[in-house]
Amino acid sequence: MSSRLSITSGSILAFLAVACGAFGAHGLKNTLSAEMLQVFHTAADYQMWHAIGLLIIGILQQQKTCSLLNKAAYFMLAGITLFSGSLYALSLSSYKMLGIITPIGGACLLVAWALLATASIKSN
Repeated sequence: MSSRLSITSGSILAFLAVACGAFGAHGLKNTLSAEMLQVFHTAADYQMWHAIGLLIIGILQQQKTCSLLNKAAYFMLAGITLFSGSLYALSLSSYKMLGIITPIGGACLLVAWALLATASIKSN
């Protein structure tokens, strides 16, 4: 993934995290149960933190071309999509089977951070 795509994706995902957080706090507080509202907020929180991670990766990609950073960006994007996306869907639909996807997204996020750490260790 290019630095431009990492930064653009991270920015868009951060924007959407703010929008989802506001929507959850104001639009869903009387619609969802307290438990499902917490799930929705967890999705927005993780989306924001990892969008910032994707922005950091993009900035680092501008400094140095590194295949590990490129892989980290892809894993971060996949992790955000699968982790937060499945939690948003779960909270809005209460379809419990969606919870199966969440750990896959979490694993992608862990791989992304491990790749970022490895890229840092291997850099000059």
